[in-house]
Amino acid sequence: MPRPPESQKGPPATQPFVEEAGARRFNLRWFWWQCDRMTCSKRPVWIAVAILVATTAQLALAVLAPHLPQFSGKAFGARLVAYPLLMCLVPAIWFCRHRRSPAPAPWPAFALVMLPFLVDVSGNTLDLYDRVLWFDDLCHFLNWFLLLSGLGLLLDAERRAPRGLVALAIAGAGALLAIVWEVGEWATFIRFGTELGTAYTDTLGDLALGTLGGCLAAALVSLRRANRTS
Repeated sequence: MPRPPESQKGPPATQPFVEEAGARRFNLRWFWWQCDRMTCSKRPVWIAVAILVATTAQLALAVLAPHLPQFSGKAFGARLVAYPLLMCLVPAIWFCRHRRSPAPAPWPAFALVMLPFLVDVSGNTLDLYDRVLWFDDLCHFLNWFLLLSGLGLLLDAERRAPRGLVALAIAGAGALLAIVWEVGEWATFIRFGTELGTAYTDTLGDLALGTLGGCLAAALVSLRRANRTS
């Protein structure tokens, strides 16, 4: 979508609020228009790079300082390898598929996909998982919302499927990835740890929160397409 001049005013898409029937309401079209403008900017490239660097730096710190209690017994050696690879996986697949395409890279979507890894690592660095009782639940909801929002924007950009089917695919992917994550947590930490007694209840809650985050992402991506095509 071409970027309009900064001084342009008047069209509904460029105004954050509109008047309808004597009432003033927030203009969703303006919000989505601003999101599209970000795609034309180089700033999201540096945002994605900054997320990757900040995540990798904290992982390296955890490996170099395993004596700190917030890093102890959390497999940060494996994470130092796995997290950067997973963060780069989606951009790598996109560039392989579109290497002959003149379309600009969707860096905002890439940044959203990468951001959950930074949230998780930062939560460990600041010891929030142990100090804040509800932080783990927040992460399961928020991180799945961010991840599926990014993946949903990439899927929606293909425009090869109906809006409802795209939303269903995003929500389904959220549920599937939540299951994969919980299986990984059980295999890595729970079966050999001290939390086996409460693992069932905790796992059900995490699955529900992750699925809800994916469903919210699906709804917003679907709403975004509806506003762009209306």
